Amino acid sequence: MLLTIVRFLNIFLAALVAGTIFGIWLGYDPHTLSASTYVEQQQNTIRALNVLMPLLGFITILVTALSAYLQRAQKAILLTLLMAAVLLIASGLITRFGNQPINSIVMTWNASSPPVNWTQLRDQWWFLHMLRTFFSVVALCLIIAASIKRN
Repeated sequence: MLLTIVRFLNIFLAALVAGTIFGIWLGYDPHTLSASTYVEQQQNTIRALNVLMPLLGFITILVTALSAYLQRAQKAILLTLLMAAVLLIASGLITRFGNQPINSIVMTWNASSPPVNWTQLRDQWWFLHMLRTFFSVVALCLIIAASIKRN
């Protein structure tokens, strides 16, 4: 019963993380936005997600590790979940050391007069976001695959 609950939580949490990140990738491409619209949108999103998403990601990593531990006797599942955890950790590190420092800078901007290099930071943030999107979605796929694999 514990394993069933952990597997369910693992899929659910990973889906929340990957889904949120994927949704931002799908619907928030900043390249067509004016400077003021970009700043307003980005600041709003940062306020809403800058604390919640890293916490949710951390919990997801812990649950993925717990799921791997509970299934350690099944080497293929163990390795699949460990790979998923590594990808989630990579996504978290990209967020912490790539996206969040840029977020801190963007939060200081005035929407009516962003700095002249705003597109460079926008593009750097977007590249990092695409990278963490890929890692998160692949991690979710691995977690699902491990959870539906027959014993």
